Amino acid sequence: MRILVTGGAGFQGSHVAEQCLRAGHRVTVLNTFSEEAESNIESFAKDVSVVWGSVTDQEIVVKSVRDHDAVIHLAARINVDESIHSPYDFLFVNVTGTYNVLEAAKKYGARLIYASSCEVYGGSTTMTPVDETADLRPHSPYAASKAAADRLCFAYWKTYGVNVTMVRPCNIYGPRQKGGQGGAVIPIFVERALEHQPLVIYGTGEQRREYMYVDDLVATYMLVLERNDLEGEVINAGTGESPSIQEIAAFIAKRLETTIEHGPSRSGEVMGFSLNSSKAGELGFSPRLTFWEGLERYIDWKQGK
Repeated sequence: MRILVTGGAGFQGSHVAEQCLRAGHRVTVLNTFSEEAESNIESFAKDVSVVWGSVTDQEIVVKSVRDHDAVIHLAARINVDESIHSPYDFLFVNVTGTYNVLEAAKKYGARLIYASSCEVYGGSTTMTPVDETADLRPHSPYAASKAAADRLCFAYWKTYGVNVTMVRPCNIYGPRQKGGQGGAVIPIFVERALEHQPLVIYGTGEQRREYMYVDDLVATYMLVLERNDLEGEVINAGTGESPSIQEIAAFIAKRLETTIEHGPSRSGEVMGFSLNSSKAGELGFSPRLTFWEGLERYIDWKQGK
């Protein structure tokens, strides 16, 4: 199969592209250029076609989708804090970019798998698992942009018959994930700990998320890709494990011998939610790593072990 992975040189996308290659598919990567993106695909760049460009460029998207059987659409702006300060940038990339991909998929009859987000559901004080029929109540501009793109995909299936499946993953972590400014909490914590700096918890630390190691997410996309009966479907991808930020920080601080500090709460942050991922289970998905096993593996990777 000929597969285009948008965002295929990013954290999640590079793992998806790599697995598609292992499965024997011909892969094209569409990604904005950066040294980090170049590094993410360095080990397999010779085996894929690489297009350096943005999903906001309609001409590039159309040319990239042409002659492909399927598109796994991962390209997005993803940082909640940055979306609060620059909401337009997130709407432009996440909604307009998805529109461009949908239009190209419609034009060429390509199948589309859209990477949505659990953030579209908003938060829950009860941690009752939400299924795919739950209302979308996004709390941040990032979450709103993903919800808008998610529903745009559904509308293109209903209106134009585009063969699209929406996958709503929980929080993903693993090798190649960005830390530092604008990064994700686990790489930020691990990088700070390795530099013997304190880990900063914003708010109470009782915020809870489901977390999935990136290899398990890739397995979910591969299961969806193998099915031909998921047009218009939404699929939650979670693990059922929801450790608190405090618990994660305590584990990393002990493992890497550093301290913990507290800062003010962050605007737009959801205190917690949990996914009902039984539909993914019916497709054959079962997480291979527990959260703590995955975290140990990630720490080892950061330490070069």
